[in-house]
Amino acid sequence: MKIGVLTGGGDCPGLNAVIRAVVLRGTREWGHEFTGYLDGWKGPLENESIELGVGDVRGILAQGGTILGSSRTNPEAIEGGVDQVIDNVRAAGLDGLIAIGGDDTLGVARILTESGLGVVGVPKTIDNDLNATDYTFGFDTAVNIVMESLDRLHTTATSHHRCLVVEVMGRHAGWIALHGGMAGGADQILVPEEEFDLEQVCRQVNRSFEAGVAPIVVASEGAIPAEGSELTTAEGTDAFGHVRLGGIGGWLAERIEENTGHETRSVVLGHLQRGGTPTAFDRVLATRLGSRAIQAANEGEWGTMTTLRGTSIELAPLADAVDESKVVPPERLREAQALFD
Repeated sequence: MKIGVLTGGGDCPGLNAVIRAVVLRGTREWGHEFTGYLDGWKGPLENESIELGVGDVRGILAQGGTILGSSRTNPEAIEGGVDQVIDNVRAAGLDGLIAIGGDDTLGVARILTESGLGVVGVPKTIDNDLNATDYTFGFDTAVNIVMESLDRLHTTATSHHRCLVVEVMGRHAGWIALHGGMAGGADQILVPEEEFDLEQVCRQVNRSFEAGVAPIVVASEGAIPAEGSELTTAEGTDAFGHVRLGGIGGWLAERIEENTGHETRSVVLGHLQRGGTPTAFDRVLATRLGSRAIQAANEGEWGTMTTLRGTSIELAPLADAVDESKVVPPERLREAQALFD
C-alpha cells in the first residue's frame, strides 16, 4: 500500500513521534510506502508533498513541532476543495490517508471518509478536548509547562507581595488550566465551562493575602466573566470559523488590582505550552497511537480514529471525536476549589 500522512491545526509536542511510528512500523512490518503531505490539508489540496522513508524519521522522536509542517487550511471552506483533495490523493496512487490533528482536522477527515476517501485519524490537541479518547498527546507536555511556570511564579509573587494572573490555552475546555493549576498549586482556576464572578475572584484574592499567601490565578483563554463575553485579540475568524481568543489575563489583572488594591500582574504563557520536546508520557502515547493507526490502515479500517481508553489503544469512529467536545465536568472543578486557601 501507499499511504499519505499529514499533520493539521496547531503544532503539538508528539506529532513527530506519531509520524515516526507510522513510517517505521508500516515500512518494516508490511512494506508500505509513505507520502508526507505538507502543511496540513493544504498539502493534498495543492499537491505539496515529500516522500517519507525510514531515514526521514530517524532522530525525530524527541523533536517538537512537525517535520511536515501544519496549517489551518479547510478544504470544506473552499469551493470544490473536498473533491480536489480526493482527486489529488487518488491521482497520486495513494490507498488512503492518516490525518493527525484535532477536531477541525478530524472533521475534514470525517467528511472525506463519507465522500469515499479512506482516512484514519490520530487525535492531537494540547487542549485534551476530543471526546473519544481519555487523553490526547501534547496535553501532558502542556500541563507540565504550566506547572513549571507556576512553580517559578510562586517565588516572584511572594517576593513582591503580588497577585499574578496566568493565562493558559483552552478555548472551550479548561483541562490545561485545571490540571496545570492543580499541579502548580494555583489559588484560583477559571475555565470556560463555568462563568466566573469577578467579585468572588477578588474576595478570594483578599482572603489569600490575609492568609499570608501571594495568590496565583490561572485562567483559560476562553474563561468568561458573568454577564460578559469571550475576549478576542483580533477581528475575524480563521478558516474553521474560530475567533482568536486572548486577553483575559490582562483584563482580569487590571480589575483585581482596581478592586483589591493589591498589585497584580498578568503572564500569558501562549505558544510556550505547545512548543519544545514532548514529555515521556506524550512520546509513548503518540508512538502507540501512530502504531495503531498504521495497523488500522493496513487492515482497511478507514473512518476510524485511534484512542486511549484506560491503558489500551483502541479504535473509535471519527464521528465520536468531532460531534461533541470533552469538557471539564463540575465535580472536577469542585475538587480543585476545595484546595484553595
